[in-house]
Parts: sequence; structure tokens; C-alpha cells
Amino acid sequence: MKVKDLRQLSDEELGLELDRLRKHQFEVRTQAVTEKLEDPTLLTKAKRDMARILTVQQERRSAARAQQELPAGAGAAKA
Repeated sequence: MKVKDLRQLSDEELGLELDRLRKHQFEVRTQAVTEKLEDPTLLTKAKRDMARILTVQQERRSAARAQQELPAGAGAAKA
């Protein structure tokens, strides 16, 4: 998935997609151990997609935190 597409998803949808990818990664790892994978890049793709989702979630948390601190910080600067 592209980051552009991920940013359009809600927080709940991102969480669901992350859960789905974690299950997919587990299945791919299991398949890699028990049999030969048809596409060995599936594991890497799943890891990168999970990292993209985690990055978007972290960006949102940071933005929310900065927005909460901004009004408090602005009042203190005037005093």
C-alpha cells in the first residue's frame, strides 16, 4: 500500500489493516519454513507495509500531541 492511501484511512482502519498484515506476515513466515514460497519478497513487502502504517500512526500521534501542547505553550509565552 502507498503512504498516500494509508493517510486517507481512519485510525480504526489503520489498526485493522495492521492486524491483517501481522497475520499475513505470520502466514508467510510459516509457509517459508514449511514449504518453498512462490514469491520470496512477500515477507519483505509485508514488513514494509507494516512500517508504513506504524509511521502514519506515529505521525498522527505526534501531530495530536503538538496541537495539545501548542495552546498551553502559547499562553505561557505571553506571560
